Amino acid sequence: MTYMLLLDVLIAYLIDLLIGDPHWLPHPVRFIGWLIKRVEKSLRLFIKNQSTHKVEAMGAEVIRKQKDITGEERKAGIILTAVVVLSIFLAVFIILKLAHLVHPAIFHLINIYLIYSAIATKCMAVESFKVFDSLKERDIYEARKRLAMLVGRETDGLDEKDIIRGVVETTAENTVDGVVSPLVYAIVGSLFGLGAPLVYAFKAISTLDSMVGYMNKKYINFGWASAKLDDVANYIPARLTGVMIPLSALLCGKDFSKSFSIMLRDRRNHKSPNCAYPEAAVAGALGIRLGGSNVYFGEIVEKPTIGDPERDLKINDITDTINIMYVTSLVITVLGLGLCAIIVSVV
Repeated sequence: MTYMLLLDVLIAYLIDLLIGDPHWLPHPVRFIGWLIKRVEKSLRLFIKNQSTHKVEAMGAEVIRKQKDITGEERKAGIILTAVVVLSIFLAVFIILKLAHLVHPAIFHLINIYLIYSAIATKCMAVESFKVFDSLKERDIYEARKRLAMLVGRETDGLDEKDIIRGVVETTAENTVDGVVSPLVYAIVGSLFGLGAPLVYAFKAISTLDSMVGYMNKKYINFGWASAKLDDVANYIPARLTGVMIPLSALLCGKDFSKSFSIMLRDRRNHKSPNCAYPEAAVAGALGIRLGGSNVYFGEIVEKPTIGDPERDLKINDITDTINIMYVTSLVITVLGLGLCAIIVSVV
């Protein structure tokens, strides 16, 4: 049974490479997004109803005072995270159990589809190539629009080098949470018969972080739990990626030693405990500098630099980063499935 589950992961990975994420195909993440919005709306309504209270009455005048809602928002954010992640895990688990009762073949088809839909290798490559194509056509306005679909920063006014930097950074970062993390959770989970439920628990965490894990006024407290849990969920995959990218860079004809050394040197040059690992490894492999200033919600945010500016950024850095992402996904899949197969055979 375990071998079949590992085979499901391999098939799911290959399907992702072949067709990516067609817009016409229903995607479970849309349901996760809907669930997050519904639960958030209910929790915020509860907070609002509890946020004011009478503190003193003076004749006919009632003095109202706004509570300090920081603690309430954090509690609500914890509840949001727990409800969404557990609901998605249990929903996938129950669906697969019911499918297996009907027929094992249906179970495997659904299992493959769910794991496939959680992997975003080709989807990330396609979206990054759209920016590349716009830059190749010298259409910087379209390139900014395409980049805005990939990043949270403001893209109006970015020049070509900043656009390239944005694509390289987001492709490197998403090599972790869009590629390596889903593969790791699918492979490890399959050893215990929980590949799809575990990978979709991760997708729930990732979606929560992308929707509420912001540092702005609205979400700094409400999204605190989601952001922290996302850091935890990507902690090990990010460090695996930091090691695998230099190997993948070597297979792509890039500088292994520089990739590895820059990863070790600059792996903490980011507010996130995870993002700098893949970004530094890619920067070292390509001999470029990432990081620096970006604009978020109208404010300039200065980030630590990553890598050495051995040369200026060029458009081919986008395609090189995409190639490294593809090879990294292949290395993780082959090594992960191979190691698990050995474990199963020994046990």
